[in-house]
Amino acid sequence: MNVVPASGDRRRHAAPAHLTFFHGPMDCGKSTLALQVDHNQSRQGREGLRLTQGDRSLAPQISSRVGLSREAVEFHPGTDVRLLVRRRWAAGHRVDYVVVDEAQFLTDRQVEQLAELVDESHVDVYAFGLTTDFRAQLFSGTRRLFELADVVQRIQVEVLCWCGAPGLLNARVVDGAMVREGETVVVADTAPGASAADPRYQVLCRRHHVRGQLGPTPTGPGQLSLQGQPLADEHVAVR
Repeated sequence: MNVVPASGDRRRHAAPAHLTFFHGPMDCGKSTLALQVDHNQSRQGREGLRLTQGDRSLAPQISSRVGLSREAVEFHPGTDVRLLVRRRWAAGHRVDYVVVDEAQFLTDRQVEQLAELVDESHVDVYAFGLTTDFRAQLFSGTRRLFELADVVQRIQVEVLCWCGAPGLLNARVVDGAMVREGETVVVADTAPGASAADPRYQVLCRRHHVRGQLGPTPTGPGQLSLQGQPLADEHVAVR
């Protein structure tokens, strides 16, 4: 039976490991699921490493909107995730699995490092991230995870647009209007900010993301607002 040394006298069975990616829009419960996976793994006596970047709490932790949180290591674009694991091994700790929240912020190289941990060191990796940014384009980390992950799974918790249709896309809202330009990474939550000028995010269905419509208006559901500008009538017919 093959075994792989971890650190000191500790040895781990070289069972097949997997890179699993869970994705979805904001509010779909990805951080809650990340904490649940970590809990389930630790209950089986496995030891893990939790990673995150830009958590809504602005602290080095994985936090959920339902009030759960656990301490985590903050990663940055220059972080070598393999070294984080190897340093744990060198300090005499096991790392049987890695949980990565906000995985959309991983660089291509970091996703490849996670795949290397899976293939060469038999460490299971569970990554959780947003599918697309506020422009409805894949994050680079998400795209690379789609390409390399053994398992890709859309989180099944349904998020609804204001109209009741399934919410698929994340809209960035500033001064009460949807914006389509700006920095890719702006940390904010889906709750309204302290002032109208503070950015926030809102999950919309594809149709209302394209239209820039954040909700019904007194003139009816067809009245749109994209950066404060109404769209032409021919674009607002409700079907």
